[in-house]
Amino acid sequence: MRLSGDFMVICDERILEYLSENETGTPKQMEDSGLVRFSRSYITQRAKVLLNHGMLRHLGNGVYTLSEEGQQYLDGELDAATLEPKEE
Repeated sequence: MRLSGDFMVICDERILEYLSENETGTPKQMEDSGLVRFSRSYITQRAKVLLNHGMLRHLGNGVYTLSEEGQQYLDGELDAATLEPKEE
């Protein structure tokens, strides 16, 4: 069972699941796949939130991949409520 954090919304789950299946992806690829049924701008916004909480890694040029924490969350091994945002 996954334990989400207060910062998370359903789009975040879809982003994490997409990256688990595809290894890497851009917000445009996620939107075009039909698996993440949100606008590219909203996916970009949510990816930045997930990145700030350590669940994603940014590879450059808008390409994201799961972090170890992101994979642990998907596997039900991490309570996302324990993740603190990075200071900006």
